[in-house]
Amino acid sequence: MLDASLLQASRDDRVLFTGLGFRLSPGDVLQVAGPNGSGKTTLLSGIAGLFPLEAGRLCWRGKEVAEDPDAFRSDFTWLGHHSGLKLMLSPLENLAWLSRLCGRMPVRAEMEAALARVGLYGYEDVPLARLSAGQKRRAGLARLFVENRPLWILDEPFTAIDRQGVDELEGWLSEHAGQGGMVLLTTHHEFAAGFAVQRLDVAAYRPSGEADE
Repeated sequence: MLDASLLQASRDDRVLFTGLGFRLSPGDVLQVAGPNGSGKTTLLSGIAGLFPLEAGRLCWRGKEVAEDPDAFRSDFTWLGHHSGLKLMLSPLENLAWLSRLCGRMPVRAEMEAALARVGLYGYEDVPLARLSAGQKRRAGLARLFVENRPLWILDEPFTAIDRQGVDELEGWLSEHAGQGGMVLLTTHHEFAAGFAVQRLDVAAYRPSGEADE
């Protein structure tokens, strides 16, 4: 379970949100919503430890993240708006490199299975620079199935994905939640009817008198 309370963050001397809180339990999908500039990416980056939160309390499995950030870090997969993949490496090489960064020995069969699942069968050894934007996004999404972590933190995961890919990604999110996983994501995507998703509007935590730019 991920518990957040009284979170606050600023950019360029402007408070984006304050007093923000939520609870994410096994099986939950939480969509962080709000207009451009309201702090959606900042919130996710702050939770992932990539951007400093000025105030608040973040707990994972009943323990404050600040007490053992490595334990929390080992339980989530972060996919930012930019994939962070190396264009000169193939999808397979990128997954191997990322596995080693996480302290895991890459297993070729697992990585090939993950790439096949995201629709990159036959492209495993093609340099990423030669793939389309959608295929690059799929290569990033393959990390979800290699790392196999309970919490997915995803910033605009539907970007550059075609209609078939959108349906597949919705299915992966639903499947992960159905298996007791948790998803925290930003997206402007409208989920299909019947998709169980909660919403957190960051703009509701904007200080009085502040306006979006």
